[in-house]
Amino acid sequence: MPGIEKLPIEETLEDSPQTRSLLGVFEEDTTAMSNYCTQLYEAMQRIYDAQNELSAATHLTSRLLKEYDKQRFPLGGDDEVMSSTLQQFAKVIDELSSCHAVLSTQLADAMMFPITQFKERDLKEILTLKEVFQISSDDHDVAINRYSRLSKKRDNDKVRNLRVEAVEDVYTSRKKHHQTMMHYFCSLNTLQYKKKTALLEPLLGYMQAQISFFKLGSENLTQQWEDFLGTIGTSVQNVRREMEEEVGQMQETIQEMERSCDQLYAPCDPDPAHSPVCRNLTRKQGYLHIRSKTGLVSSSWERQYFFTQGGNLMQQGRGEVAGGLVTDLDNSSVMAVDSDDRRFCFQVTSFDGKKVVTLQSESRKDCEEWIATINNISKRIYLSENAEELAARVNQSALEAVTPSPSFQQRHESMRPSRCVKGRAGRASSISSVGSEPSPALSVLSLDALVAPDTPIQFDIISLFSEENAGQNKTAQSGRRSNPFGETGDSTPEDSEDSILHQLFIVRFLGSMEVRTAETADVIPETMRQILAARAIHNIFRMTESHLLVTCDCLKLIDPQTQVTRLRFPLTSVVQCSSHQDNRRLFGFVLQPAGGQGDGRAVCYIFESNNDGEKICDSVGLAKQIAFHSEMDRKAVEKRKEHDKAKERQQEELSKQKQIEKDLEEQSRLIAASSRPGNQPAADGQVLVLSNSHSEDSDAGEEGKKRGESEA
Repeated sequence: MPGIEKLPIEETLEDSPQTRSLLGVFEEDTTAMSNYCTQLYEAMQRIYDAQNELSAATHLTSRLLKEYDKQRFPLGGDDEVMSSTLQQFAKVIDELSSCHAVLSTQLADAMMFPITQFKERDLKEILTLKEVFQISSDDHDVAINRYSRLSKKRDNDKVRNLRVEAVEDVYTSRKKHHQTMMHYFCSLNTLQYKKKTALLEPLLGYMQAQISFFKLGSENLTQQWEDFLGTIGTSVQNVRREMEEEVGQMQETIQEMERSCDQLYAPCDPDPAHSPVCRNLTRKQGYLHIRSKTGLVSSSWERQYFFTQGGNLMQQGRGEVAGGLVTDLDNSSVMAVDSDDRRFCFQVTSFDGKKVVTLQSESRKDCEEWIATINNISKRIYLSENAEELAARVNQSALEAVTPSPSFQQRHESMRPSRCVKGRAGRASSISSVGSEPSPALSVLSLDALVAPDTPIQFDIISLFSEENAGQNKTAQSGRRSNPFGETGDSTPEDSEDSILHQLFIVRFLGSMEVRTAETADVIPETMRQILAARAIHNIFRMTESHLLVTCDCLKLIDPQTQVTRLRFPLTSVVQCSSHQDNRRLFGFVLQPAGGQGDGRAVCYIFESNNDGEKICDSVGLAKQIAFHSEMDRKAVEKRKEHDKAKERQQEELSKQKQIEKDLEEQSRLIAASSRPGNQPAADGQVLVLSNSHSEDSDAGEEGKKRGESEA
């Protein structure tokens, strides 16, 4: 039936985290279905109780109407018409009471019984199987840990007995865990069918009971409902029949899996004739123990699920949604090692030799397959189209190159026709041991195919704005003394610590790319989608972690180790900043240089933060607001200063003008005094001497008289 999701019973023995994650989805669905079924059961129980109450109330009304004649009313007790009318009502209501009683019985049988069975039997069975499954899973983990702790130092009867007991314990617990898990999966798959019938059957019974109750209704409506309910009943029967067939198939699958997986329950090496070691694998997955140091000489082992993805070794814990990177396998080396306390161990060393990972498998066959798979991945064979065929040819050539011959003549004859093949094989073996030269698989591959030509994406921190001004900054940086601690000798006004806002966030750089426009709201989500898709396609998992400092002047990316500023973006170049709609940890901002508004050239940077990306976007918006208000305040202060300076200049001009007028008046007085003749004698022969003020007034009067005469 379309729309029915099923758990894969075939993957129960492997018990991978993907299967556990899918099982968690089914368990969440079962919990939600249980809660919904409980609420529906309570609603239907209220309907059933209300119907019983209505039936009892109707029967009581009918009985009271029949007992009207027996009542002794002080007034009007002998009214024949009233008594007969009430008897007729009592008869009709008695019939209605019988119909309500029949309806209550039908609701109990057709509505309450199916949903009660589903709630009390099927859902409780799922809960019981879940508890049994959890117990068997814990027992299996305990048995595996006990088996893995077996030491190979001592080899006596006691150790051998302990080893045999551990193997039997692993066999028993794994078989029990497998069987319980298969039956649990079968019950969960069956529940997907049962929940459809468990919801439809009560409603079907309820509607059929209501239709039978309302027989006096419209025939057309009744016929319509009967046809609809007939269709629903047919669908329910089909679902039940398909459920029975699916249950039969699942039971057969369980029996076949129990018969075929019996020899796989034991962790020992199986028969090499039936299951030989496959050395042509380019991908592998399974549980391994990884060693981690807990002190200077002490270490601990942890069981994790490991799988290869492209050229990386990933690990994933039980209950985790996605895996994490362990080490890069390209050009790496792998070898089997002897551990003091563990068996079947191998060691993976990165291409630069800085990282060494020690792992333990359950059997020698599994250990050899892991070593062969990692060797094939380190040679980059997985990049070719037919990876398994190429791995088979490389391994066969390597085996032929190291296979001894009975005599020198036979070796010479065997080398003559296959000299090129052996040369290629020897080169492949030498390349795999050194890990620095390209493998033969890469000779047919083009590295340009890994990069999309139309989408230039930068996965490392490089500022396009700083590259534009590289020539200008080179001159300034040549004369500046560098500090080994990452500090500069001088400080610019933009980098001053007088900013009001100082917020620090831990971010990881995902990538950057040029965008056509900086004002569109969808430019950041589209850039996120392209960068994440490119990372997934090219298997890029490394991210540069930095500290993002948000101030009122700029955004800084600071190295957390050396505290050196990697990038600095002026706040005025940040056009917009937003976070991802679904994953709030992803955010980005679009930068546009000061002179780039005309051509529309901008760059979008995408980051991943440890906390909510909206907080960083809000912090950037707050910084821009503070910077805007600060700029407005600065302009207002400058305008006020200019106004004050203009007023001072105006006052100075006025004072200068007054001083000039005063000087001109003084000069005119001096000129008039110098041009006047000597003092005239008086009538009595005395000379009249005037004061300065009187003389000035007389001079002014004489000048006025002369000016009047000249004008006349």
